[in-house]
Amino acid sequence: MRVAEAITYALLVVGVGLEVVATLGVMVMTRVYDRLHYLGPASLGAVLIAAALWVAEGSSFISLKATLLAAFLLIASPTLTHVTARATRISELGDWRPTTDERAEPRQR
Repeated sequence: MRVAEAITYALLVVGVGLEVVATLGVMVMTRVYDRLHYLGPASLGAVLIAAALWVAEGSSFISLKATLLAAFLLIASPTLTHVTARATRISELGDWRPTTDERAEPRQR
């Protein structure tokens, strides 16, 4: 086995493993806010899979497509997570701003 193949397999195993953990986390968690925490590893998994394609295929059309998809996920995932959390809070409480009992007050020393 060549070194490039070993790196490719390692990147794929870690990337696919992160995707599986993220998927299982979203399926197992009951609250929306808990589910949102598992979206981060999914973006990292996409980056690792794209890196595995670059190592295996070099500069090819499929590597470029995988890189563009990973870049889109890295940019869109935090935005979609924020929008989902805000929409859930508006649905639950009617407003996204913190209530008076949720505000953090500075501690007196």
